[in-house]
Amino acid sequence: MSYAFPPPLPRPIRKAGAPLAIIIILGTIAGLILILLTAVNPAGTALGFILSTVAMSLVLLAYLWLDRWEPEPPSLLILAFLWGASVAVVVSVALEMLVDAAVNTGGADASPVTIAFGAPVIEEAAKGLFLLLMMTGARRNELNSLTDCLVYAGVTAVGFAWLEDIFYISDGATLADSLVTAAMRLIMGPFAHPLFTTFIAIGVYFALQQRNWLAKVGWILLGYLAAVIMHGLWNGSALLGPGAYFGLYVVWMMPVFALAITLAVRSRRREQRIVAEKLPGMVAAGLVTPAEAGWLGSIRTRKQVITAVTGYSGRPAARGVRKFAIQVVELAFVRDRIDRGFGDARVFALQQLEVDGVVAARTAAGPVLHWLNGYRPPVG
Repeated sequence: MSYAFPPPLPRPIRKAGAPLAIIIILGTIAGLILILLTAVNPAGTALGFILSTVAMSLVLLAYLWLDRWEPEPPSLLILAFLWGASVAVVVSVALEMLVDAAVNTGGADASPVTIAFGAPVIEEAAKGLFLLLMMTGARRNELNSLTDCLVYAGVTAVGFAWLEDIFYISDGATLADSLVTAAMRLIMGPFAHPLFTTFIAIGVYFALQQRNWLAKVGWILLGYLAAVIMHGLWNGSALLGPGAYFGLYVVWMMPVFALAITLAVRSRRREQRIVAEKLPGMVAAGLVTPAEAGWLGSIRTRKQVITAVTGYSGRPAARGVRKFAIQVVELAFVRDRIDRGFGDARVFALQQLEVDGVVAARTAAGPVLHWLNGYRPPVG
């Protein structure tokens, strides 16, 4: 297994990130939407903001838990959330109004066609567009696994659901109506939007494993179509009455949700196996020691080591060890991409960048890592 420098490239490889200006712009858009809702209904918006924030925070924590093995850049996660709460919402509202104007022959309420067909098609495209953005440029380097795709899709959908739920809760005619809406959306379906967009994440992941552009497009469209169907069934069942809604929820949505959880957990375990498989090569290359390979191969032992370092040298030293561990994981995923036959010149250059990152992280955490070479995590 070679970690040598590749031939020079026309432009440098750089780490992915989100420009601060873009984050500020999207955050401003989301804030302006909230201000507009508050101006229309201050009490309802305040209630919706509190309840939706609590519920969506729990969903967000679930995705952060899933992302523990190879944490994504915080700036990109913030960008994903704000994309869902700004661009996706604005685009969806504008296009759904156009669709409804075209198909609605009368009445102030949205047409069933818009609810059951238009909204799923538009909203899943608006959310899924962020994943397509992630597939371009340096951001592609962050999509190393199915878990990464699930996390970005989920966080984007959480942002969308957060603002949408505030709107629907604040739109209640009475406090009782708002609380019923909150119960239906935040207790029964807090994971609804993330679940729909999960299918786009799966499509993007399999697209990334293809060399043929037609196959890539096919997988993305297949994932998008599955997301639209799931979303359409959910919206359509609500139009047919409580019996259809609860029936679909129990018979279809809950089993699919359980399968999605199983898929996510298995994906994270696969990440762990990839790292464990690449550690011997890193030991042979002198990037990690045999003792370090003993605790870098699982979340449990890594957590034990970081806890021990915190007690031994404090939080700053623990952060250095954590950064070293994460850098090793990043290198393992790039090496896995090469071993699976996706190693072009830029991927080899990225590998060297990650090698340099491991060396730099080791240097920064050197004294503590030296102590850890004599440390043995407890068994069990």
